Amino acid sequence: MTWTVAPEPYDSPTAAALWRAYYTEVSDRWYLLHEGRRTDPAELEREIAAHPGAELAPPGGLLLVARYAGEPAGSAGIRLSADGTTAELTRVFLYERMRGRGGAALLVRAAEDAARERGATRMILDTRGDLVEARALYARLGYAETEPHNADPYAEHWFAKPLG
Repeated sequence: MTWTVAPEPYDSPTAAALWRAYYTEVSDRWYLLHEGRRTDPAELEREIAAHPGAELAPPGGLLLVARYAGEPAGSAGIRLSADGTTAELTRVFLYERMRGRGGAALLVRAAEDAARERGATRMILDTRGDLVEARALYARLGYAETEPHNADPYAEHWFAKPLG
């Protein structure tokens, strides 16, 4: 079986399904950890609709979709800074059934390549403490923990990597 990674419109049905799965998983993990419950369905729908991903549309952003044997498997997005020198990595996600096959690293590397092609010299990202798999992936791929670069209330760890 082989992986492919290609740009995808942020509002395609494939991208929407991946966004829903991503948001459901990270939201449920947070609520289960902090409140012992899953995300309220009305809140889930409201938040998914409020954050469709328009910032991932070119030229200021890009959404990449990974496919495994042709089947949508995951996504990663980049948002470029106003001056284009920094790209923010976001929405890195693989369906649970696709994990453990190398797809996450492939997506991050593809996002780094896309950021470089657009002139970025540095990649930044944020994540939460409970997303230990993500933190391990970023460390393994050469990201170093840094000072906060945003005020996201859910961000607990910030990372950066030169894209030289």
